[in-house]
Amino acid sequence: MRWLWTLGFLGMGCASLSRGLDGDPVDTEPIPTVEKVFLVPLDEGLFATRRLLEEQRLDVFENNATNELFSASWEIGVNQRGNRVFERYLVRGEAVGPRQSVIRIFRLQYREADQSVEVLAEPGSLGPGLKGYTQFETRNEFSRETFEGVPQMEGFKLRRGIRDLPQERKLLARLEMVPSLELVGGKASAPVRAVKVAGWEAATPDAAPRCGEPLEGVAPLLAAGQTVLVADPLGTRQLPEAAARMLCDATEQKLPVALALSLPAVDQGVLDEYLASAGGDADLERLLVVSDFWRRVDQDGRSSAGILHLIEAARRLRAQGHAVSLVAFDSSTASGNAREEEMAKHLLAFRQEHPDAWLLVLAGDVHVRTGTVGWDAKYEPLGARLTKALPPASVRALDTGFERGAHYGCRFNVWQQVDCDVHGINPTAEVRQEPGAPRKVTLFAGPSETGFHGRLYLGKLSASLPVIQRAASGPEKPVATHGTKAKPPATTEP
Repeated sequence: MRWLWTLGFLGMGCASLSRGLDGDPVDTEPIPTVEKVFLVPLDEGLFATRRLLEEQRLDVFENNATNELFSASWEIGVNQRGNRVFERYLVRGEAVGPRQSVIRIFRLQYREADQSVEVLAEPGSLGPGLKGYTQFETRNEFSRETFEGVPQMEGFKLRRGIRDLPQERKLLARLEMVPSLELVGGKASAPVRAVKVAGWEAATPDAAPRCGEPLEGVAPLLAAGQTVLVADPLGTRQLPEAAARMLCDATEQKLPVALALSLPAVDQGVLDEYLASAGGDADLERLLVVSDFWRRVDQDGRSSAGILHLIEAARRLRAQGHAVSLVAFDSSTASGNAREEEMAKHLLAFRQEHPDAWLLVLAGDVHVRTGTVGWDAKYEPLGARLTKALPPASVRALDTGFERGAHYGCRFNVWQQVDCDVHGINPTAEVRQEPGAPRKVTLFAGPSETGFHGRLYLGKLSASLPVIQRAASGPEKPVATHGTKAKPPATTEP
């Protein structure tokens, strides 16, 4: 295939440093030694990249046979004819798995003057060994990129190709810094007859909860009557594990403890029943069968195996004689401000009956803010409502810091369809945690603009899948995930 573009000729001038269309210099970027693997199918990754370039007012051309995109060209500076320099983007995609892809964005520079100039190539190809569903970054040295088969420009010579890391960072934000969806309501899948959860130990009267490693910095939050709101990234192992540690620390202080989860309030009865049970197989099975929440056709991370283990940790603390409660405070159908109001109503009702309890509330980032949200002045989050109704000093909200990793969640894909699966999750610069740093709580000198009083650092995130998922195709039957074994009935519901 031959690629040709017609170039418009401009007047005299001088060339400038190679920059992105938004002014970001690319020549001074350090050469990375780590290739990022996105947890998206290759076609979605390339579609998002195309949108990124088109929004910069560039025409984009595809070569589907090679999974490449090429943009239209632009002139660097204004130069005399015979000494002009043009650039364009080259995008190369590579599928690593069904939902894993590598996207590299290069800046190609073409020069009209010296036809014998050497082609300089920055390192940029994917090294070997990128296998495995949860492997995001493989530390391989980048091999030399030869740019074979790239489009030619008549009368111009390909001078060099540069890895455009600023553009790749923008793509990273689009693919991994996307708000998660919480799916309120929805249909339930077929009932479950038998369940075995991976890592689930047979309960005994003296079974101790898995408290995990100590959590630095949590002590100032452990006080009677304190309400601690934690922003849950949803569908991770790390947040429920940290929450279990906080419950253990609070019970060691002899505090009455309550764990509030973003489960429908209609499930309060079955939660209380499980909390008072012996935690046997039949008890677990009843929890998952009676509650429709765990059997929804589309699940959003709130019904993960990690949350189920956290509920079991609370049950075991109670079985050891501690005063422990579970609170289901979410709505079954409401959305927007109506949902925030309903969630606040349930928590305030519990607080009125248990004024001395240490209350740990897990909910999405937007819900736990004690301030406002920037996109809607009329929107009042759950955290802001609690702060108004309770003594302000008794409510503390923590956002979460972490390393790049994965979580199970729902989001809109590039075709605006809801996609519930394992996704990459990347932190903003403000909450990014250094690799290898311990998990801890850091309190701020004062509340942030969004009303957070501190941050819970979780380390590198890994996904926790729903206990029960529908089959990928065919009749909607519950199937085993995350080590779960489920036996469906003879008939299934639509």
